[in-house]
Amino acid sequence: MSHKSHIDAVNRTLKDLRTSEKVMGGVTFVFTGDFRQTLPVVPKGTRADIMKVCMKKSEIWQHVRKLRLNINMRVHLRGDKNLEQFAEYLLKIGDGSISITQNGYINISDIVGTCVRTIDQIIDNVYPDIQNLTQKETNWFCERAIVTAKNTAAEEINEIVLQKVTTECKTYKSIDTMVNGDEVIHYPIEFLNSLNPAGLPPHKLKLKVGTPIMLLRNLKPPRLCNGPAAGEIALIPRIPMVSTDLPFAFKRLQFPVRMCFAMTINKSQGQTFKVVGVDLRNEVFSHGQLYVGLSRIGSTKDQTILIPDESNKTRNVVFTE
Repeated sequence: MSHKSHIDAVNRTLKDLRTSEKVMGGVTFVFTGDFRQTLPVVPKGTRADIMKVCMKKSEIWQHVRKLRLNINMRVHLRGDKNLEQFAEYLLKIGDGSISITQNGYINISDIVGTCVRTIDQIIDNVYPDIQNLTQKETNWFCERAIVTAKNTAAEEINEIVLQKVTTECKTYKSIDTMVNGDEVIHYPIEFLNSLNPAGLPPHKLKLKVGTPIMLLRNLKPPRLCNGPAAGEIALIPRIPMVSTDLPFAFKRLQFPVRMCFAMTINKSQGQTFKVVGVDLRNEVFSHGQLYVGLSRIGSTKDQTILIPDESNKTRNVVFTE
């Protein structure tokens, strides 16, 4: 979901370029989206802060004509009427209409997939025979992923899967420096090396031949863009990247990639897979995350859910407003 300031900025820019006071400068815009999905990220923001930056709060929202799409195409394209119950269940999760226990939890039904209890089980279901990595086709990786609520969990799973791969491992170390030279004395290099903020590659980037990666920056649109790199053969240089998520700014010179055996639910939004694992060891913490995580697939037989609770209980966060 786009931040309202982005939409308002485009509106003002088009008005200026076209010297017109009409909405979007008189240009017809088609927005697509689903308010059941994740909302704009507001670092350390409250529920009210997040709602304030949604598209519905944009200055142009009153001029938008709303058209509703009612068919789950991921399910529809499977041609299996038995999956209609799955589609209906997903909508209930997205709407927050699933019955909630006294502790604020919902029961994950077998309708949405197979529940397992350990990391090894979910990895084996999503990436069977991963030891023979070099024999896998590129499309094999493009059509599967494990999604989780937190970056730390995704990194943990990526590391476990990487250890299962038998090809040679290469480690690439970054060069970390402070943007403001006057602050160097307060933040030693060893400390900067230990940081692993979202949106930056790690200081020690471990890769093996054949491992799937995602780009963290747009290098050569539309071919090489931020997101999973699908079988492209390309030269990817080390580039300087600056973190903005910390109280201070530091620069990391590193290859702008991460492994993507696993990724966050927010990163997976908009993607479709054939085989999915949903890691719910860490409960979802923001609107729409559970809905997005469980809806990346069209068939429940290819979806595995890692949930430690024997009763299959987890939290579902929905902002009904």
